[in-house]
Order: sequence, then C-alpha cells, then structure tokens
Amino acid sequence: MFEGVLPAIITPFKEDGELDEEGFRENIAFFCEAKVSGIVPCGTTGESATLSFEEHKRVVEIAVDSSKVLVLAGTGSNNTREAVDLTKHAEDAGADAALLITPYYNRPNDRGMIAHFRAVADACDLPLILYNVPSRTGINLKPELVAELAKIENVAGIKEASGNLSQVSKIIELTQDEDFVVLSGDDTLTLPIMALGGRGVISVVADVAPRKMVAMVEAMLKGDLATARRIHYSLSPLADALFLETNPIPVKAATRMMGLAAGPLRLPLAPISEKNEKRVKEVVDLLGEFR
Repeated sequence: MFEGVLPAIITPFKEDGELDEEGFRENIAFFCEAKVSGIVPCGTTGESATLSFEEHKRVVEIAVDSSKVLVLAGTGSNNTREAVDLTKHAEDAGADAALLITPYYNRPNDRGMIAHFRAVADACDLPLILYNVPSRTGINLKPELVAELAKIENVAGIKEASGNLSQVSKIIELTQDEDFVVLSGDDTLTLPIMALGGRGVISVVADVAPRKMVAMVEAMLKGDLATARRIHYSLSPLADALFLETNPIPVKAATRMMGLAAGPLRLPLAPISEKNEKRVKEVVDLLGEFR
C-alpha cells in the first residue's frame, strides 16, 4: 500500500490569505496525472502549523474528494486529543491513511510516546505512518522505540527524516518481521534509504518534478541502480534549491513559477529572498520537460 512517490503537497492560498480550494484541486489533478502513488496534504510542506482546525479538516476533505490516488493525511499534533480528533476526521472523510508527527515541543519520554501513538491507533482503523523529523520537533524516534510502536496493529510504517542512515538501517533491521514500511522523508537520501530496504519517499522535490522522481523510485524498486543513480544526480540541484530556505518557502516559489496554484505564505514564514528565488527559477527552468 505504501510504496513509491507521495508528494508532500503545498496548501495554496488566495492573496487575501484564504484557502484557494479551486487551485488546490487543480494541483492535485497535476500530481495524479504524473502517476504518483499518493499525496500527503497537511504536512509541513502544506503549512499545517498555521492552518486552523477547520481549515485543516477542509484541506483533507478536498484532497479526498479530488484525488485519484492514495491520500495520506497529516493529522499529527503535540496534543494527543487533537491528534485523535484530526485522525478520526480524516478517517470519516475517506482518507486512506494518516501521517503522525512525533509530539513536538513537549518532548515526551518513551512511555509517553507509546501512549500517544497507541491512543490514536485505538481511536481509528486507519493505517498510521509515524513521522520522525528531529530537526523540526526536537525529539528523535529511536530505532528500538520504532520497533515497539511497529507492534501496534495499525501502525504501518514511518517517514524517516532524521538524516541518519545508520538509524534507518537499524529501523529496517528491527522491523523486518513486522508488516511495516520505511519511507524516506529526505529527498537527498531517498536512493540510499531505498538501497537499505525503504519502499519510497514522501517528497518535496516531487512537487516540482513528480515524473522524474517517480522514474527514480520505480528504477530502485526494480533494482535498476544505474538508472536510479543517474536520475538522483540530475535531481540534486533541485533538491538543494528547494532547501535554500525553510521548507516550504522555496517550493512554494517553485510551484508558482510552474503555473500551479500557490499564493502567499502564512506568517511567520516570509517570501524567499531575491537571490534564492533566482536560483530556484534557474533550476525549475532546466527541469521544464519533466513537469
């Protein structure tokens, strides 16, 4: 179920800051046409931190209504009650699965972490994908803890964005007897993570070059390392450019350049610098044939 390329899609806004629902539907159609495996609304790239509760739910509803591929809805929170509520809503809305970030800021101990994810799992029947991104949350899901969480029936996998390949390897080693999948959460490490046994990527780069990212991941799944390596290096300038500033500042600029719905960022995120915008445009223009 969880394999291939799943773009972490942006949330487009109108110039007055309200949701651009029509533009969001058009963007989703673009990704479905590119043959991605699924889409991920309401993740970090979707500016979930500045969406109201009502907006968050509406974005998930539109994604489910508009998508022809799997919808992995971001429903995580550092408040367990909120995570339960958002996940139950995603299930009721028809999402295929939920992506749950580790509780940020309050940084629970291992017992708290297990209790948090178990509470969400017990409240729904959706498959749950854990999301580990220590650079954002201030806490790391250790491999041994991931292995413990993988025993929960509907915990189906993890988006791994620690940047630590040794940790990824250990997670795969410890969960190989479970029905559990590891997905890359870092575009630059997708190839090596898949070489270790990962099954795909939740991708920012795929917002701009979905077909090329799909080709790379499909090559890895087929064992064609030479093709995958060639595509990986061709995408490296784009991956670098999309993280010149905090995500999703550069990718929102890139999607706007491509003619997709984007609109403004929400404060406290500010527009990309002129210098970095120029670099993003150079890279996007070079990848035009893959859009």
